[in-house]
This record gives sequence, C-alpha cells and structure tokens, in this order.
Amino acid sequence: MGKTRLKTVFTACLKFVALLFLLVSASNKLSAQQIQLATTDLPNAPGFHEQQTIVQETTASISGDVTDVRGGLVPGAEISLDEKGRTDQRHATSDGEGHFLFRNLAPGSYSLVISSPGLETFQSQTIVLRAGEKYELPEIALPIASASTTVNVVMTQSQIADEEIKLETSQRIVGIFPNFYTAFLWNSAPLNTRQKFKLSLHATTDPIAFFSAGVVAGIEQANNTFPDYGSGIEGYGKRYGAAYGDAFIGRTLGSAIFPSIFRQDPRYFYMGPASPTKARLKHALLAGLVARGDNGHWQPNYSHIAGNAAAGALSTLYHPDANSAGELARNNALIGIAGGAFQGLLREFVWSRFTSKVPSYAKGKPEAEVHP
Repeated sequence: MGKTRLKTVFTACLKFVALLFLLVSASNKLSAQQIQLATTDLPNAPGFHEQQTIVQETTASISGDVTDVRGGLVPGAEISLDEKGRTDQRHATSDGEGHFLFRNLAPGSYSLVISSPGLETFQSQTIVLRAGEKYELPEIALPIASASTTVNVVMTQSQIADEEIKLETSQRIVGIFPNFYTAFLWNSAPLNTRQKFKLSLHATTDPIAFFSAGVVAGIEQANNTFPDYGSGIEGYGKRYGAAYGDAFIGRTLGSAIFPSIFRQDPRYFYMGPASPTKARLKHALLAGLVARGDNGHWQPNYSHIAGNAAAGALSTLYHPDANSAGELARNNALIGIAGGAFQGLLREFVWSRFTSKVPSYAKGKPEAEVHP
C-alpha cells in the first residue's frame, strides 16, 4: 500500500513538472512573437513618410567656391543671399577651401553678394531655383580691389598684369580662334615691355597663326599671286613664308616694339553692356586711331599706325613685284586704321558673346564709371 501511494505521488509530480514546462515554453514563444510584432509591425507615425518626401522634393540649395584671380582659395569670404520679394537675408562664410553652401531653400529667385577684404565685391545675376534643385555656381574669382588698403599680400602692377595675361591668353572665340588682345577687364593693369613682347609672341606662335598663313598661301597659290614665287611645293613654301612673315612682322611691330617705344597698350578694352550703345560704337570705330597709354590716358594710336606702315615697307624686301616701300607703307597704314575699326566692332559686339574663359567679373567698364 505504501509503495502504491509513493508511485502515485511520483507520477503526479512528473505530470506537474511536464505541465509547468509546457506553460513556460508557451509563455516564451508568446513573448517572442510580441517583441517581433512590436519591432516590425508597428506603423510609422502618421505623415512621417509623406513629410520626408515633401522635404526632398521642395527644398533646394545654392553652393559655390570663391577664389582670387590667381586661383588661390578665399576662406572667410562673406556671402549674402537675397530672395526676391523678401527683405531679410541669409548669410554664410566660405570655409577653409573657399566653399559655401545655402541649404533648405524654397523655390524662387535669388541673388548673391560676395565680399572679402582686399578684393572686389561680386554680385551674381538672378538665380531661379526649382524645387529640389542643387544649384552650383561657376567658380567665382574675385579680382584685387584697385583702391584697397587692406590687402595682406601686396602685388605689384607687373604681377597683376602677369596674372591678367594668363587669363587673356586662354580666351578663344568658340574655343578655337585666339582673342588674346581683348581686355574684358576695363581697369586692367598696364603692360611693361616684357609683357608686350610676351603677348605678341604668344599670338604669333599660336597654332591658328600657322594655320592662317597656310590658308592665305593656298589662296595665293590658287590665284597665282606673285608669279615669281613659282608653282608647286616650292612656290607654296615661298608664299607661306611671306604670309607668315607679314603676320609676324606686323604683330611684333604694332603690338610690341612700337607700343614699348610710345608707351601704349596694344589691347582693345571692352566697354560692355553697362555703357550706352552710342558710346560703345564710337569706342569701337576709333580703335585704329586711339589707344590707351600706359599712364591710363587716351591718345592717338601711334603704335598701330606706325606698326602697319613699317610692316608694309618691310614687306617689299621679300614680296616680288611689290609696290614701292613708301606706297605700301601708306596703304598698310590706311588698311590698318580701317581694319582696327572693323575689329573693334567685332570685339565689342560679336566676339564677346562667343569668347570662352572670360572671368565672370570681367564685364567691361564698371557701371559706377559709366554713371558716376
């Protein structure tokens, strides 16, 4: 009887442990399901996704990099952002790499003003932002302020002119034809003798100069101009040498030697759209007769006139059956004056639209000087 009772108690204990084990297992499984439900199946807060999408689609930004004319970074430049129709401004400062960024901008029309001590202030044209647009300005190069007294690194006139020549010798019409002798910066530094010869040599050794001489020689060969040169390769070679010699001598005399003697600038100074059309026409038409002196004053263009006359006289040395030296000197001088006027019109009203590598700040005569 005692053994039977003991067996019954033992069996009851086993059943209780088994039942307890089943209850614990069920409880753990239920907890795991509840945790998974809490972490994966709960809905987002109302409007969360919709709000995030709206921000991505409607906000825009404006960014850019600020440098000087030498390509150096300008950290600490002050940038003011104006939105059309609002009186308040947003402000930013360029970082150590000259970079700035305005975020979270609403669609609309904006303009920027950028300033830095010792450099001229830049004002952008109107920028129209669309929803979600990330607008990046072209590189902004601030020129040295002409009347600044707070420039930390002092540059001489010669150093400034060297930097400007680097910019000018990269200017090309439709990216191909040189436009080295157009100064789009009205207040460009004067050139010294070395710089005048450097600019002349750059123009006469440009690939387009050699190509142009080849075209002229080909036309002369086809028309049998200067028959004494003969025909065939030998005749073409003589015509090519004469054509290139005309261009080289004319450029060297009119843009380097005589400008150094008379202390005149051989470049054309672009007036730009800030000036009245009548004033621009007059300025362009007088380009062959009037030049800017190294002292900044306008004077008769002795360099251009004398250069063309001398080049015409010298051409009699290698052109067969040429007119007298005096006659060619006179004709070349007159042609040079007329050509200067025609080129002036092209430089002022046509070439400026198609010339690449012109800095954004170089827009001709400043409006403050046009309307003082």
